[in-house]
Amino acid sequence: MDSTFRTPLLINFALENIIVASRGYNRMGEKAEETSILRHRFDKVKANSTQQIEVITEEVFHLFNEYWVSYFANEKLFDKKSTFVPDSIQTENVTFIEVLNVKGVLHA
Repeated sequence: MDSTFRTPLLINFALENIIVASRGYNRMGEKAEETSILRHRFDKVKANSTQQIEVITEEVFHLFNEYWVSYFANEKLFDKKSTFVPDSIQTENVTFIEVLNVKGVLHA
């Protein structure tokens, strides 16, 4: 598997004023870990398109990887949180994502 994964935002309607906060964390056991919170802002994302958010590396695959997306659509504010559980970003979970025409790990 490549040592990095790209994190895209896939949408089927136009978005405005998008803010994405991402972080990795693990509070289980004796060794708690947490990454810095990264924030990204995008003015607009067209319908039926993707927006590259960030590249994540193998060093954080063992953590919960959380993405919190806030955006305006049709003049209303929405937000969505997606969390990849530890070790879910693995070769055996890679699938073909037809709409992007690439292989990747989908969040359920």
